[in-house]
Amino acid sequence: MDAYTGFAEIYDMCMDNIPYDEWAKNLTTLLRRYGIVDGLLCELGCGTGEMTIRLSESGYDMIGIDNSEDMLMVAREKEYERMDAGETSQILYLLQDMRSFELFGTVRGIVSVCDSMNYLLTEEDLLATFRLVNNYLDREGIFIFDMKTAACFAALGNETRVEQLRGATLIWENAYMKRKKRNTYRLTIFEKESGDLYRKMSETHIQQTYSVDTIRRLLTEAGMEYIEAIDANTMGMVTETTERVLYIAKEGFQKDKCYQAPED
Repeated sequence: MDAYTGFAEIYDMCMDNIPYDEWAKNLTTLLRRYGIVDGLLCELGCGTGEMTIRLSESGYDMIGIDNSEDMLMVAREKEYERMDAGETSQILYLLQDMRSFELFGTVRGIVSVCDSMNYLLTEEDLLATFRLVNNYLDREGIFIFDMKTAACFAALGNETRVEQLRGATLIWENAYMKRKKRNTYRLTIFEKESGDLYRKMSETHIQQTYSVDTIRRLLTEAGMEYIEAIDANTMGMVTETTERVLYIAKEGFQKDKCYQAPED
Protein backbone atom coordinates (compact mmCIF):
# COMPACT_ATOMS: atom_id res chain seq x y z
CA MET A 1 0.00 0.00 0.00
CA ASP A 2 1.64 3.21 -1.16
CA ALA A 3 0.88 6.22 0.99
CA TYR A 4 0.31 9.69 -0.42
CA THR A 5 3.43 11.66 0.42
CA GLY A 6 4.46 14.56 -1.79
CA PHE A 7 0.92 14.99 -3.10
CA ALA A 8 -0.66 15.51 0.32
CA GLU A 9 -0.46 19.30 0.25
CA ILE A 10 -2.22 19.52 -3.15
CA TYR A 11 -4.41 16.42 -2.83
CA ASP A 12 -7.58 18.42 -2.24
CA MET A 13 -6.90 20.48 -5.34
CA CYS A 14 -6.58 17.29 -7.39
CA MET A 15 -9.80 15.92 -5.87
CA ASP A 16 -11.98 19.01 -6.21
CA ASN A 17 -14.29 17.08 -8.56
CA ILE A 18 -15.30 14.63 -5.82
CA PRO A 19 -18.90 15.28 -4.66
CA TYR A 20 -18.07 15.00 -0.96
CA ASP A 21 -21.30 16.67 0.15
CA GLU A 22 -23.43 14.23 -1.83
CA TRP A 23 -21.40 11.25 -0.63
CA ALA A 24 -21.67 12.40 2.98
CA LYS A 25 -25.44 12.73 2.60
CA ASN A 26 -25.63 9.20 1.17
CA LEU A 27 -23.51 7.81 4.01
CA THR A 28 -25.55 9.47 6.74
CA THR A 29 -28.78 8.31 5.10
CA LEU A 30 -27.54 4.72 5.11
CA LEU A 31 -26.21 4.94 8.66
CA ARG A 32 -29.50 6.31 9.93
CA ARG A 33 -31.40 3.63 8.05
CA TYR A 34 -29.67 1.15 10.34
CA GLY A 35 -30.26 3.18 13.49
CA ILE A 36 -26.90 4.94 13.74
CA VAL A 37 -27.89 8.58 14.15
CA ASP A 38 -25.05 9.62 16.45
CA GLY A 39 -22.15 8.18 18.45
CA LEU A 40 -18.63 7.18 17.57
CA LEU A 41 -17.64 6.46 13.96
CA CYS A 42 -14.27 5.55 12.45
CA GLU A 43 -13.18 6.36 8.91
CA LEU A 44 -10.50 4.17 7.33
CA GLY A 45 -8.30 5.86 4.74
CA CYS A 46 -9.50 9.31 5.83
CA GLY A 47 -6.84 11.19 3.83
CA THR A 48 -7.03 14.93 4.40
CA GLY A 49 -10.24 14.60 6.41
CA GLU A 50 -12.78 15.95 3.93
CA MET A 51 -15.35 13.21 4.64
CA THR A 52 -14.36 12.95 8.31
CA ILE A 53 -15.20 16.61 8.81
CA ARG A 54 -18.56 16.32 7.06
CA LEU A 55 -19.56 13.32 9.17
CA SER A 56 -18.50 15.21 12.29
CA GLU A 57 -20.70 18.11 11.21
CA SER A 58 -23.56 15.60 10.80
CA GLY A 59 -23.39 14.85 14.51
CA TYR A 60 -20.99 11.90 14.76
CA ASP A 61 -17.91 11.69 16.98
CA MET A 62 -15.15 10.91 14.52
CA ILE A 63 -11.90 8.96 14.43
CA GLY A 64 -9.91 9.22 11.20
CA ILE A 65 -7.27 6.62 10.31
CA ASP A 66 -4.74 6.86 7.50
CA ASN A 67 -1.27 5.44 6.84
CA SER A 68 0.09 8.66 5.33
CA GLU A 69 1.59 11.05 7.86
CA ASP A 70 1.62 13.82 5.26
CA MET A 71 -2.12 13.44 4.58
CA LEU A 72 -2.88 13.49 8.29
CA MET A 73 -0.81 16.66 8.73
CA VAL A 74 -3.18 18.37 6.29
CA ALA A 75 -6.20 16.89 8.09
CA ARG A 76 -4.93 18.13 11.45
CA GLU A 77 -4.34 21.62 10.04
CA LYS A 78 -8.02 21.67 9.07
CA GLU A 79 -8.89 20.52 12.58
CA TYR A 80 -6.92 23.42 14.08
CA GLU A 81 -8.83 25.80 11.80
CA ARG A 82 -12.14 24.30 12.96
CA MET A 83 -11.14 24.72 16.59
CA ASP A 84 -10.06 28.33 15.97
CA ALA A 85 -13.51 28.91 14.45
CA GLY A 86 -15.14 27.67 17.65
CA GLU A 87 -15.93 24.08 16.65
CA THR A 88 -16.21 21.96 19.80
CA SER A 89 -16.56 18.54 18.14
CA GLN A 90 -12.93 17.44 17.91
CA ILE A 91 -11.73 14.72 15.53
CA LEU A 92 -9.10 12.18 16.58
CA TYR A 93 -6.68 11.33 13.76
CA LEU A 94 -4.51 8.20 13.99
CA LEU A 95 -1.53 7.21 11.85
CA GLN A 96 -2.23 3.52 11.23
CA ASP A 97 -2.43 0.93 8.48
CA MET A 98 -6.01 -0.28 8.04
CA ARG A 99 -4.74 -3.87 7.86
CA SER A 100 -3.54 -3.63 11.46
CA PHE A 101 -5.42 -0.70 13.00
CA GLU A 102 -6.17 -0.56 16.72
CA LEU A 103 -8.82 1.25 18.71
CA PHE A 104 -9.37 1.58 22.46
CA GLY A 105 -12.83 0.03 22.18
CA THR A 106 -15.70 -0.50 19.79
CA VAL A 107 -17.46 2.06 17.60
CA ARG A 108 -21.00 2.28 16.23
CA GLY A 109 -19.91 2.34 12.61
CA ILE A 110 -16.88 2.20 10.32
CA VAL A 111 -16.79 3.82 6.90
CA SER A 112 -14.31 4.10 4.05
CA VAL A 113 -14.71 6.10 0.83
CA CYS A 114 -12.72 7.35 -2.18
CA ASP A 115 -11.77 3.75 -3.08
CA SER A 116 -9.34 3.41 -0.18
CA MET A 117 -10.16 -0.31 -0.02
CA ASN A 118 -8.95 -0.75 -3.60
CA TYR A 119 -5.43 -0.20 -2.29
CA LEU A 120 -5.65 -3.58 -0.54
CA LEU A 121 -4.09 -5.66 -3.28
CA THR A 122 -4.74 -9.17 -2.00
CA GLU A 123 -7.68 -11.06 -0.57
CA GLU A 124 -5.54 -11.71 2.52
CA ASP A 125 -5.20 -7.96 3.13
CA LEU A 126 -8.93 -7.44 2.69
CA LEU A 127 -9.76 -10.30 5.01
CA ALA A 128 -7.39 -9.00 7.70
CA THR A 129 -9.02 -5.56 7.48
CA PHE A 130 -12.56 -6.97 7.54
CA ARG A 131 -11.75 -9.05 10.63
CA LEU A 132 -10.51 -5.96 12.45
CA VAL A 133 -13.58 -4.02 11.38
CA ASN A 134 -15.82 -6.76 12.78
CA ASN A 135 -13.76 -6.81 15.96
CA TYR A 136 -14.11 -3.09 16.61
CA LEU A 137 -17.80 -2.67 15.76
CA ASP A 138 -20.44 -2.42 18.46
CA ARG A 139 -23.09 -5.10 18.51
CA GLU A 140 -25.21 -4.47 15.39
CA GLY A 141 -22.60 -1.95 14.22
CA ILE A 142 -22.50 -1.06 10.51
CA PHE A 143 -19.62 -1.09 8.03
CA ILE A 144 -19.99 0.93 4.80
CA PHE A 145 -17.26 1.25 2.20
CA ASP A 146 -16.89 1.89 -1.51
CA MET A 147 -14.73 0.26 -4.17
CA LYS A 148 -14.11 0.98 -7.82
CA THR A 149 -15.03 -1.82 -10.20
CA ALA A 150 -13.45 -3.52 -13.19
CA ALA A 151 -15.91 -1.56 -15.35
CA CYS A 152 -14.46 1.68 -13.98
CA PHE A 153 -10.87 0.72 -14.71
CA ALA A 154 -11.77 -0.69 -18.12
CA ALA A 155 -13.43 2.61 -19.01
CA LEU A 156 -10.23 4.45 -18.10
CA GLY A 157 -8.18 2.02 -20.17
CA ASN A 158 -4.55 2.79 -20.87
CA GLU A 159 -4.79 6.51 -21.35
CA THR A 160 -2.87 9.61 -20.43
CA ARG A 161 -4.74 12.73 -19.38
CA VAL A 162 -3.50 16.24 -18.73
CA GLU A 163 -5.48 18.45 -16.38
CA GLN A 164 -4.95 22.11 -15.59
CA LEU A 165 -5.44 22.81 -11.90
CA ARG A 166 -5.12 26.01 -9.90
CA GLY A 167 -1.47 26.90 -10.36
CA ALA A 168 -0.48 23.37 -11.37
CA THR A 169 -0.59 20.85 -14.20
CA LEU A 170 -1.52 17.22 -13.53
CA ILE A 171 -0.42 14.41 -15.86
CA TRP A 172 -2.42 11.24 -15.21
CA GLU A 173 -1.04 8.05 -16.79
CA ASN A 174 -3.37 5.08 -16.40
CA ALA A 175 -2.56 1.40 -17.07
CA TYR A 176 -5.15 -1.33 -16.52
CA MET A 177 -4.18 -5.01 -16.47
CA LYS A 178 -7.47 -6.72 -17.31
CA ARG A 179 -6.33 -10.26 -16.49
CA LYS A 180 -5.15 -9.30 -13.00
CA LYS A 181 -7.95 -6.72 -12.58
CA ARG A 182 -5.28 -4.33 -11.36
CA ASN A 183 -4.87 -0.66 -12.18
CA THR A 184 -1.75 1.49 -11.95
CA TYR A 185 -1.85 5.28 -11.82
CA ARG A 186 1.27 7.32 -12.38
CA LEU A 187 0.62 10.88 -11.31
CA THR A 188 2.96 13.75 -12.13
CA ILE A 189 2.35 17.28 -10.93
CA PHE A 190 4.11 20.41 -12.09
CA GLU A 191 3.30 23.05 -9.47
CA LYS A 192 4.14 26.65 -10.25
CA GLU A 193 6.23 28.28 -7.53
CA SER A 194 7.43 31.60 -8.95
CA GLY A 195 8.05 33.03 -12.39
CA ASP A 196 9.01 30.20 -14.72
CA LEU A 197 9.97 27.90 -11.84
CA TYR A 198 7.92 24.71 -11.38
CA ARG A 199 8.20 21.96 -8.80
CA LYS A 200 7.79 18.42 -10.11
CA MET A 201 6.28 15.62 -8.01
CA SER A 202 5.55 12.06 -9.09
CA GLU A 203 3.82 9.14 -7.39
CA THR A 204 2.63 5.72 -8.49
CA HIS A 205 -0.50 4.14 -7.05
CA ILE A 206 -1.79 0.62 -7.56
CA GLN A 207 -5.38 -0.46 -7.02
CA GLN A 208 -7.04 -3.86 -7.19
CA THR A 209 -10.65 -4.53 -8.09
CA TYR A 210 -12.80 -7.37 -6.75
CA SER A 211 -16.16 -8.82 -7.72
CA VAL A 212 -19.23 -8.40 -5.52
CA ASP A 213 -19.20 -12.16 -4.91
CA THR A 214 -15.61 -12.01 -3.68
CA ILE A 215 -16.35 -9.15 -1.29
CA ARG A 216 -19.44 -10.95 0.01
CA ARG A 217 -17.40 -14.11 0.62
CA LEU A 218 -14.59 -12.28 2.43
CA LEU A 219 -16.96 -10.30 4.63
CA THR A 220 -18.71 -13.54 5.60
CA GLU A 221 -15.39 -15.26 6.24
CA ALA A 222 -14.43 -12.35 8.50
CA GLY A 223 -17.49 -13.12 10.61
CA MET A 224 -19.63 -10.25 9.38
CA GLU A 225 -23.19 -10.25 8.09
CA TYR A 226 -23.25 -9.12 4.47
CA ILE A 227 -26.25 -6.84 3.84
CA GLU A 228 -26.10 -5.47 0.32
CA ALA A 229 -24.15 -3.83 -2.48
CA ILE A 230 -25.48 -0.75 -4.28
CA ASP A 231 -24.33 1.48 -7.10
CA ALA A 232 -22.62 4.40 -5.37
CA ASN A 233 -23.53 6.83 -8.14
CA THR A 234 -27.21 5.96 -8.57
CA MET A 235 -27.86 4.43 -5.12
CA GLY A 236 -29.66 1.70 -7.04
CA MET A 237 -28.87 -1.83 -8.15
CA VAL A 238 -25.36 -2.84 -9.18
CA THR A 239 -25.10 -3.55 -12.90
CA GLU A 240 -22.34 -4.58 -15.30
CA THR A 241 -21.61 -0.91 -15.98
CA THR A 242 -21.48 0.18 -12.32
CA GLU A 243 -18.17 1.96 -11.73
CA ARG A 244 -18.27 2.36 -7.95
CA VAL A 245 -19.99 0.03 -5.48
CA LEU A 246 -21.07 0.82 -1.93
CA TYR A 247 -20.96 -2.24 0.32
CA ILE A 248 -22.90 -2.49 3.56
CA ALA A 249 -22.23 -5.13 6.22
CA LYS A 250 -23.18 -5.62 9.84
CA GLU A 251 -21.14 -6.71 12.85
CA GLY A 252 -21.20 -10.47 13.28
CA PHE A 253 -21.08 -12.64 16.35
CA GLN A 254 -17.80 -14.37 15.40
CA LYS A 255 -14.97 -12.11 16.51
CA ASP A 256 -11.72 -12.34 18.42
CA LYS A 257 -12.16 -9.20 20.54
CA CYS A 258 -8.44 -8.49 20.39
CA TYR A 259 -8.72 -4.85 21.54
CA GLN A 260 -7.64 -3.82 25.00
CA ALA A 261 -10.33 -2.01 26.95
CA PRO A 262 -9.04 1.11 28.75
CA GLU A 263 -8.44 0.69 32.45
CA ASP A 264 -10.67 2.50 34.94
